[in-house]
Amino acid sequence: MKGVTLLEVFFSVAVIGIIAGISIPVYQSFQVRNDLDIAAVEIVQALRRAQALSQAVDGDTAWGVHIAFGFMALFKGAGYAVRDSSFDEVLEIPASVKPSGVQEVVFERFTGLPQTLGVITLASYVNETREIVINAKGMVSY
Repeated sequence: MKGVTLLEVFFSVAVIGIIAGISIPVYQSFQVRNDLDIAAVEIVQALRRAQALSQAVDGDTAWGVHIAFGFMALFKGAGYAVRDSSFDEVLEIPASVKPSGVQEVVFERFTGLPQTLGVITLASYVNETREIVINAKGMVSY
């Protein structure tokens, strides 16, 4: 007689369960790390875009970036509170990424120099961080 015994089926299911049990946490940490990297790149791109728009004097005003938990906004104006909201470009930051440090960076018209210097720190719940540094000359590095 040919066939598979019940013991062999249970053994196969157990092996598949063990593999799934090991791979799911690894996949989740990979996803969080990927979210962290994407958030850092998007923030850097928004900062550089705000700087370029300020240097080009687009709309005859300064441009900036506001970063908060859950979102980031590229805005037109001297500050997020007094911005022209019709020009906002809002991007979602994943819930697994917590920003801290500098929350708002506005770039001067013509020169593109930042009014705020410092570090934006992005942290995940798996204890990984990315730092974005804005220096006095307007260089954005991460």
